[in-house]
Amino acid sequence: MTKIALFGATGTIGTRVLHEALRRGHEVTAVVRDPAKFPAPADGATTVVRGDVLDPASVAGAVAGHEVVVSAFGPGPGDPAALVTAARSLIGGVRSLGPGAPAPRVVVVGGAGSLRTPGGPLVWDEAGVPAPVLALMHAHGDALDFLRTVPVEEVRWTCLSPAAQIAPGERTGTYRLGLDGLVVDEEGRSRISTEDFAVALVDEIERDAHAGRRFTVAH
Repeated sequence: MTKIALFGATGTIGTRVLHEALRRGHEVTAVVRDPAKFPAPADGATTVVRGDVLDPASVAGAVAGHEVVVSAFGPGPGDPAALVTAARSLIGGVRSLGPGAPAPRVVVVGGAGSLRTPGGPLVWDEAGVPAPVLALMHAHGDALDFLRTVPVEEVRWTCLSPAAQIAPGERTGTYRLGLDGLVVDEEGRSRISTEDFAVALVDEIERDAHAGRRFTVAH
């Protein structure tokens, strides 16, 4: 059993990560801004605490004593640059725990925009990407750029990018792995369900196979 602190537990991806971790017997702390509005699921060991992923001091208080910190934070209709603030806050909060405290690993849900397509260009360089989506893609890319400046010896971080298309669907328990290249099927499509994305993320929690780098998954 791993003690996991989860930011973004109310979102589409965060909800799936929460239930996937619980079904495997892990202990999850859902870190939310308003605990009164978060109904804790009845299918496992869940604690709900108040915390703000954009505030390093709040992060430090919420994650102390945990082995892994997961951020499934999304800015919603707000400023996409909050993704960079969240990444800096997570690392800053973990660092502030000090050398005498066990440092939790950090797993961040990233974006697909900075993945390289089979044809060569990055996903965000393809034609027809709407401006709001493009802004979100670049914010995820900026957050990843920041994470890559963090020595893994100081904070053991990982970033998991989804396929080009991710949406709620079936949990098959299977997926294919990639690193910085978009994973596509024989027809050139890159897709994954949020359920299988959560499977891959919890697999990474259990295996710790991509410390200090980004990886991606697709069906």
